[in-house]
Amino acid sequence: MDTAPMNIVVTQNPNPVSDEKLAEILADPGFGVHFTDHMFLVEWTPDAGWHNARVEPYGPLSLDPATAVLHYAQETFEGLKAYRHEDGTIWGFRPEKNAQRLARSSRRLAFPELSDEDFLAAVEALVKADERWVPMASEGDEKSLYLRPFMFASETFLGVRASQHVTFMVIASPAGAYFKGGVKPVKLWLSSDYTRAGRGGMGAAKTGGNYASSLVAQQEAYAKGCDQVVFLDVPEAKWIEELGGMNIFFVFKDGHLATPETSGTILEGITRASLIEAARAAGHEVQERPISIDEWRDGVSSGEITEIFACGTAAVVTPVGELVWDGGSVKTEQGPVTTALRKALVDIQFGRAVDSFGWTRRLV
Repeated sequence: MDTAPMNIVVTQNPNPVSDEKLAEILADPGFGVHFTDHMFLVEWTPDAGWHNARVEPYGPLSLDPATAVLHYAQETFEGLKAYRHEDGTIWGFRPEKNAQRLARSSRRLAFPELSDEDFLAAVEALVKADERWVPMASEGDEKSLYLRPFMFASETFLGVRASQHVTFMVIASPAGAYFKGGVKPVKLWLSSDYTRAGRGGMGAAKTGGNYASSLVAQQEAYAKGCDQVVFLDVPEAKWIEELGGMNIFFVFKDGHLATPETSGTILEGITRASLIEAARAAGHEVQERPISIDEWRDGVSSGEITEIFACGTAAVVTPVGELVWDGGSVKTEQGPVTTALRKALVDIQFGRAVDSFGWTRRLV
């Protein structure tokens, strides 16, 4: 792994989005549909290591049809946000955890590792170049700048081996609410035909293949009038894993929380880890353990489970209103624990509460 810090060359976009157009975009950014004026790139080869680090105008990539990622899906990515605080400064939320998870994903995908320092430098360089794209959020809209670091096999060859040319990039997109209509209970479809990951697979890595495998189940969820899909484990189809793109928590009537333990098949969500800490600090017992689909259904029916919520970087915390499967459903309401934990996390992210955990990092 390279130890010298990256020397990042910055080339300003000569044709940035106009102030008028940017104001229009930031008034209603949506999610993942508008992109900033610049992008970050750095490349790796065995001989040169990481080199040619640069921020340059955002634009299309030119890829040979034989570029390895197009054939063998050797790719990883991350997701994090930049938040503008009331005083105008811009902060990240635990970006070093994204750097560490990217390194874990890189090891699983046979990639070279980018150091934590270089990851953070790349993120900070892009945010600095596109500072004007970070919206000022009100307490209701929670607007931010979504950052998408990603790494892919950029060598031109056909053959099943690790790529000898790798490109790491960061792009950014102003973001509003992940779910249209803002925070409201979501409806989940229980997949009985598809699974997300098995033992020894890539479930703990943040790689596009995991999300690609979830899309047909997600289509099935939409066809059933649901917002997201729930996956069960591979060998028994009994234990809850995670949703198509989020981790899940259960709140019990005695006040304790439980979430499926990460054992190699579940993505170790940064929001998930933060909620575990925040809940314990608020006096809740939090269990990381296997949770069966029967415990979910029976617990809701009996009143033992009082609240359920999903979590992730994009959606933060989202209450679960209903689980649907062939032949039945169970419903839950958004409750006080979900509401309080969501507010605690969001207030820290936007600088409206004291960060007693040391989670935030100033980017600009």
